[in-house]
Amino acid sequence: MSATPDPSRFDDEVSRKQGSRISRMFDRIAPTYDLLNHLLSANIDVRWRRKAAADLKFTGEERLLDLCCGTGDLAMAMKDAGAGTVVATDFSPEMVRHARQKAGDRIDFQVADTTDLPFADASFDVATVGFGVRNLEDLDAGFREAQRVLKPGGRLMILEFSRPPNAAFRGLYHTYFMIVLPMIGNLVSGGADNAYTYLPRSVMAFPGPEALADRLRAAGFAHVDIESLTYGIACIHTATK
Repeated sequence: MSATPDPSRFDDEVSRKQGSRISRMFDRIAPTYDLLNHLLSANIDVRWRRKAAADLKFTGEERLLDLCCGTGDLAMAMKDAGAGTVVATDFSPEMVRHARQKAGDRIDFQVADTTDLPFADASFDVATVGFGVRNLEDLDAGFREAQRVLKPGGRLMILEFSRPPNAAFRGLYHTYFMIVLPMIGNLVSGGADNAYTYLPRSVMAFPGPEALADRLRAAGFAHVDIESLTYGIACIHTATK
């Protein structure tokens, strides 16, 4: 059974990784990214995204920014749930290319760095991130940028993996996540710069839900709520500017 990691190691182990190297890694796994996400999560990730989108209760007038959008699944879930204008960004050009192929012109996909967004202050009503904040080179800078581009009263929703609180289940989860997932992922993706070794390690080194909530508050967000999903495998964080 894996020992519970120290969340304070996140800055050392993850956020200091060079952004360009991580971007290239995601470029390489872009062609198999969707297949592996659905396969390795038994398609639970689809339900998580739909729930996150439904919880936001759109009116159809919102201008929404989906950050770290990957191949666009969360952005499309937001659009399907009734969001108005949807803009989605990612620092991996290949991820953005695949997202555009999937979504067509329903969503405005752009290549951009979440820690240095090319948008004006207070230009979005909602910002979302699905399984992406742990890949930011500077997590707090990413939160500050999200806060900057949101209008006063704007909402931020983060869907991210977590560590199950139940010790027995956590042991099984860690075994799968740290051993089985990298073996399958690297086999299907051809290694891809050890992407499926990096991804589980980034989750294990990431701050837990309460620590993440504290960092959101430090970035200027209020009313931070945490909802656990599937025995704590993932969490939805919602916060207000």
